[in-house]
Amino acid sequence: MKKIVSVLMTAVFLAVPLTPALAQSMDDPVNEKAKVLASKIVSDYGASGIQYAIRDHGSVVLSGGAGLKDKAAGTPVTKDTMFGIGSVSKVYATAAAMKLADSKQIELDKPLTTYLKDFKMADERYKKITPRMLMNHSSGLYGSHYENGFLFDDNDTKTHDELLTKLRSEHLKANPGEFSVYCNDGFQLLEILVERISGLSYSEFLQTHFSKPLDLSSTKTPLDTFDRNRLAKTYAPGSDQVLPVENVNLIGTGGVYSTAEELSKFGDVLIGNRTDILSVKSTTAMQSHEYRKGLWVPEETNIINYGLGWDAVKLTPFDEYGITAVSKGGDTQMYHATLTALPEHDISIAVLSSGGSSLHNSIMASNVLLEYVKKKGIIQEILPEKTPLPAVKADMPSELRAYSGLYGATGKMINLEIKDGEIDMPALGTPAQKFVYTGNGKFKNKEGNLTVSFDRLKNGKTYLKLNALLSFPGLGQTVMVAYEYQKLDRNPLDPATKNVWEQRNGKLYYALDEKITSIGYGKQALLTKEITVDSDYGYASGTKIFNKNKAVNAVAIPVMNGRDSFDLNFYNKNHKEYLTIAGQTYIKGDDIQPFSHGNSEIRSIPYNGQAAWYKIDKQSAGRTLTVKAPVGGEFAVYDAKGKLVNFSRISKRYSAVLPEGGLIVFGGHAGDVFKIDLKKN
Repeated sequence: MKKIVSVLMTAVFLAVPLTPALAQSMDDPVNEKAKVLASKIVSDYGASGIQYAIRDHGSVVLSGGAGLKDKAAGTPVTKDTMFGIGSVSKVYATAAAMKLADSKQIELDKPLTTYLKDFKMADERYKKITPRMLMNHSSGLYGSHYENGFLFDDNDTKTHDELLTKLRSEHLKANPGEFSVYCNDGFQLLEILVERISGLSYSEFLQTHFSKPLDLSSTKTPLDTFDRNRLAKTYAPGSDQVLPVENVNLIGTGGVYSTAEELSKFGDVLIGNRTDILSVKSTTAMQSHEYRKGLWVPEETNIINYGLGWDAVKLTPFDEYGITAVSKGGDTQMYHATLTALPEHDISIAVLSSGGSSLHNSIMASNVLLEYVKKKGIIQEILPEKTPLPAVKADMPSELRAYSGLYGATGKMINLEIKDGEIDMPALGTPAQKFVYTGNGKFKNKEGNLTVSFDRLKNGKTYLKLNALLSFPGLGQTVMVAYEYQKLDRNPLDPATKNVWEQRNGKLYYALDEKITSIGYGKQALLTKEITVDSDYGYASGTKIFNKNKAVNAVAIPVMNGRDSFDLNFYNKNHKEYLTIAGQTYIKGDDIQPFSHGNSEIRSIPYNGQAAWYKIDKQSAGRTLTVKAPVGGEFAVYDAKGKLVNFSRISKRYSAVLPEGGLIVFGGHAGDVFKIDLKKN
């Protein structure tokens, strides 16, 4: 046993070049930097395996990896190991649309309705949305339709097929072009646009116009036929439980699989080095500073500043060296990726991982790339890491107290009180802490690496802005600047409406429409909506309360924190309360029936195919549940804190001891019957 453990640990922490003919010498600083950072991400930042490649003027000059493709087999990551690239898929969708523009089949600034006649919304402003706005995140769409988009071993295209139908009943959160805020649905619409204009499925388009001419044998989608064993294994958080293959069926948004070498090769297309694939005009347009066209945070030192498809077209820290860098990151539930390129120098780097985070991959990519351009003589030295100055409290002008009040972002709210030059700030991606006024309208935390201030923009809205210098030990630093919250005006409620919403405060609602193959069943939080209510201000979970059963999106925040907006619509049926968000239905947790009720020998899926949830009450708690499931049927059990006890799709186990206060959910096809056996232990 000790020998086996030793072999596995060696495999996990070893980072080796994967392309011997191109590998650099062991004392090469670029190779060493890549090995150290890759190993760090595996050992300290949650990745089970990671892969990277640098391409310079069309040739791979460094290719390596760390960790394991398969923990059980002890198989290391190789250059041929495939990973999901998540939202880096968006640059493929953008390139596909730009290719149509190259061939004069579409124009970027014509209304989308010119090409998608059946694209309609319950908001006349939709007629102003253009393909360009889809690419630069400024369409004004609410954001994302995730329902059944992330499935285990299931490439169901229902979400793609029904998007246009769902949008018909929806509104916009902003005028098209008013500001850019991350929007997944825009790239789903691009995917549909490419299919309609080309007459090919989106997967066929990618194969025909990109993979074949570029000889990308490892760049696939869930709808392609390929050996799934080539994919890096993914694991349940904090365990070695291998998960089924993750299919992101929102392909234009995040569904592409690839390798680091092939992603860097596609990067060559995106920076204008393959004019036989994509014109210089199109690649130059993709690198344009689109974010400047609408409301935006004033600082340009950032890791987010949108181009067309790109997350950043003026990426820090490269802007500090006078180097233009473009970048795109992506995360699925299980895979993480980044692509960073230096167009003026024909250099790109891709970093892909199973587990971890695209932010970690991006920091690694930037630091390795800096080492590489230093070696080439493009820069002379690498600047030292920044050291923030601790906060020194100053006298605060009294007028800043007016910024106290309720603030909202998508799905959340905070109530700020500015008093005696201090703010008790809740979590902003970091632990809750106190901020003190330091002058020039800014408040800083004790260490001085986080700064908040308040901006009133030309749209008349006030925003809380965060400027964060984030350090990751052994990995590096990054700078993020964004509007985190929008100040909300009071929305007085009549007593009856106020009372109804107060009853919903803190309540959980559980998804009914997710297929049982959904990744969400592996983590209950992905299937729940918790409603938080401030009845004095008249808001719930960042939405403005309209009446007893309806609240509409209240936030219009540029960059990221206004993404995935939603309205809340409640209704009652058979004495149970339901919630609908973006066409997806949830049941109130309080109205889920106890498992001990009803027929004790069977459970069935209702005629509408929705999931069947049950509470584990005292009568059934502590007993062993054994389930005989129909073909395609599965079940999951959670404890009282929402922690997964067993999900048969993952574990292949069809029995579980039921924890008191927990939940059981059955899923399958309409009318499916599950035979159950419940025994005392």
